[in-house]
Amino acid sequence: MKPLVLTTIMTTIISGTIVVLMSSHWLTVWIGFEMNMLAIIPILMKKFNPRAMEASTKYFLTQATASMLLMLGIIINLLLTGQWTVLNTPNPITSNTMTMALAMKLGLSPFHFWVPEVTQGIPLSSGMILLTWQKIAHLSILYQISPSINPNLLMIMAAMSVLAGGWGGLNQTQLRKILAYSSIAHMGWMIAVTTYNPTLMLLNLTIYTMMTLGAFMLFTLNSSTTTLSLSHMWNKLPLTTSLVLMIMLSLGGLPPLSGFIPKWMIIHELTKNDMIIAAMFMVMTALLNLYFYMRLTYATALTMFPSTNTIKMKWQFENTKNIILLSPLIVTSTMLLPLTPMMTTLF
Repeated sequence: MKPLVLTTIMTTIISGTIVVLMSSHWLTVWIGFEMNMLAIIPILMKKFNPRAMEASTKYFLTQATASMLLMLGIIINLLLTGQWTVLNTPNPITSNTMTMALAMKLGLSPFHFWVPEVTQGIPLSSGMILLTWQKIAHLSILYQISPSINPNLLMIMAAMSVLAGGWGGLNQTQLRKILAYSSIAHMGWMIAVTTYNPTLMLLNLTIYTMMTLGAFMLFTLNSSTTTLSLSHMWNKLPLTTSLVLMIMLSLGGLPPLSGFIPKWMIIHELTKNDMIIAAMFMVMTALLNLYFYMRLTYATALTMFPSTNTIKMKWQFENTKNIILLSPLIVTSTMLLPLTPMMTTLF
């Protein structure tokens, strides 16, 4: 893709998200979503092949359906209240319709089936944008309408998402699918706490984004898309094997790494609101995620797969890939736990 075209498309994606974040009018929110959706499709098809075409088509059809459902909710809200204000959604029909539309856009269960398929068919760089930046606008609207959302509906979708994200990733060998199921599970944790403490959802989103960006950058550094290619990383980039181990365990929420902070605070918030059974269920299903992350770390850092003599010395050659901001992302993705008291005060 030519630099000028890429710059224009990325500017449109960023502008669409900013329009959504700054809008208090439902029509401009919808326009921002559409700008974002239409601009990211060329990014998904950056490597033009049948798989990328299929993934982009699935993404477009799902997002277009969700956009129509969102517009239906907006029109119902307009007919009932006479207003276009985002914060004014008091009717249960309106809030439920909008919640389902945003859940479909985010890939929450039971609308999660498109996420692994789309992520698997696109390049690593496009998958990184899809699983991080594309979540910001939709979660910001959930944050704004959180007082009028039915908490039971959100908790059911959260429990289903955490279960689907953990169960779906167990048998996978494709790294992009594993990160897609990880995204579904993390979205479940985020929306579980939305009605009780929406600001905590933003903390979870921030830490999740940093961990996912770090994981994608490490995979891009080695051009790894499968567990098998990841298992040869010790031969090319010895130091990176330990970094992958730390990032994967942090994504699984294992203390004392950064990924434990949002899970710890969300469990505390749920138990404070007498949601003990829901918190226990989510903790138990999080063990499924931790299992397949442990499987990746085992294949990467704890085994030495057989290799031919011709590739024994690959680590001596300098890597020409320029991965920006990888070092600070690794640090923030793994070492933020001592800052938890400050985050508790802020959030």
